[in-house]
Amino acid sequence: MTTATAPRRRPLAALAAAEWLQFRRNKTLVYLATLFPVGIPLATYFIARKDTAPTAAMAAAAVEMLALMALVFVQYYSVLSMVTTRRSEGVLKRLRTGEAADWQIQAAPAVPGVLVTLACTVVVTAVVYGSGAPAPINPVLMIAALVGGIGVFALLALATSAVTKNAEAAQITSLPVMLLAMLGLASIRTVLPDRLAVLADWTPFAAVSDLVFLGAAGKTATATATDPVLSAAGTVTAAGPAFATLAIWTVLALALTRRSFRWDDRG
Repeated sequence: MTTATAPRRRPLAALAAAEWLQFRRNKTLVYLATLFPVGIPLATYFIARKDTAPTAAMAAAAVEMLALMALVFVQYYSVLSMVTTRRSEGVLKRLRTGEAADWQIQAAPAVPGVLVTLACTVVVTAVVYGSGAPAPINPVLMIAALVGGIGVFALLALATSAVTKNAEAAQITSLPVMLLAMLGLASIRTVLPDRLAVLADWTPFAAVSDLVFLGAAGKTATATATDPVLSAAGTVTAAGPAFATLAIWTVLALALTRRSFRWDDRG
């Protein structure tokens, strides 16, 4: 690391450490971050596999539920809540007068969610695959799903903060994004009318869901039982639309953030 690069990274590390400390002190966020992403996926997994051998589809559904809970309730909601609170307290405006670049100030609140998401992923996947579920076809796609989802939902949180007056209002302003994410669940997309299902396939979490299922089971989330299981190489090719969807949402969320993000309640 060059001496010129090191000072630029120190503000982000310091800000991230401060955000992590504040995150741990918020009992509501800690509760959401531990109970939901771990408890719900494992509960649904063990209910589904009751009296039967675990399948790749069961494992994929568990990891999909983990991704939904982690990205929506940990990454998205925690970033939205923390950024809105920091803005109301005037912290964001003061931070801009220091060494940190704007992008570092905006990125720091996402760090606690990233750490918690990684920890929850380790716990859930260890239990699911340690209990006898078939090994994933392409685990790299599952990792890519979480990484891409973290980026998209963190940016959506920053964009949503522009219309969120305070942390209490976040419970209301977060609902559209949460509902949008729910539409991407495989269990919901498979029962939607054809036209709505096509639209749901282009939602951000639908892309995450498809990548998880391709990586875990070798099929997309909405594939039928008769569709063939793809090889690891085949899943990479089939993942093209999902990656394109994530890219589109990343660009859209970034554009919204750059245009609407507010550093002060008065401006």
